[in-house]
Amino acid sequence: MIGLAPPGGRLDVLCVGAHPDDIEIGCGGTLLRLAGRPGTTVTGLVLTGTPERRKEAEAALPEFFPGAAVRVLDLPDGRLPAHWDAVKQALEEAAGEHRPGVVLAPRTDDAHQDHRLLGELVSTVWRDALTLHYEIPKWDGDSRSPDVYVPLTEEHARRKVELLSRCFPSQTGRDWWDGELFSGVMRLRGVESRSRYAEGFVCRKLLLDLDTEAAR
Repeated sequence: MIGLAPPGGRLDVLCVGAHPDDIEIGCGGTLLRLAGRPGTTVTGLVLTGTPERRKEAEAALPEFFPGAAVRVLDLPDGRLPAHWDAVKQALEEAAGEHRPGVVLAPRTDDAHQDHRLLGELVSTVWRDALTLHYEIPKWDGDSRSPDVYVPLTEEHARRKVELLSRCFPSQTGRDWWDGELFSGVMRLRGVESRSRYAEGFVCRKLLLDLDTEAAR
């Protein structure tokens, strides 16, 4: 087990999602846990969304992490690979404004093309950040074993499920959207990490700075 405690205690987190609700599904529990950590900031960037969905995303992230700021663009849902230049430009512009220590983004092997493209590009834009790729359950059945886990309390898990349904009413009628699914994924990752609940991530590259001065 490795604790994340950067020098000076400050932690700036950037969350990137292709669609409204991606961030909250993939790492909402982690954001709830970070909300109690002093010196932490959270910023969100979402690439697609109808006007209704954009309003949901803008209101949702601060519920998971009070004070979080989120920007929602209007690129076409399901068509991000065809708009590669616009996606890359949006990420580069965000990089000019934010130098996060941690980036939370979709997996590079996600079955959804929009998720996959973002997962591939974030590591090329933020080369000096720790990038953790979150998972989003879906019909495609693309789940894989994570290699990074964030343990969650029962309260974190319950709160995540509650907020997902409250913050994204446009999605509650979908056949895959329910608390049982979200709780089940967190419970499974908890079993894998010796905790009650957890969220799982994939990390493609991790730099361990073993300098004792920097580690203080």
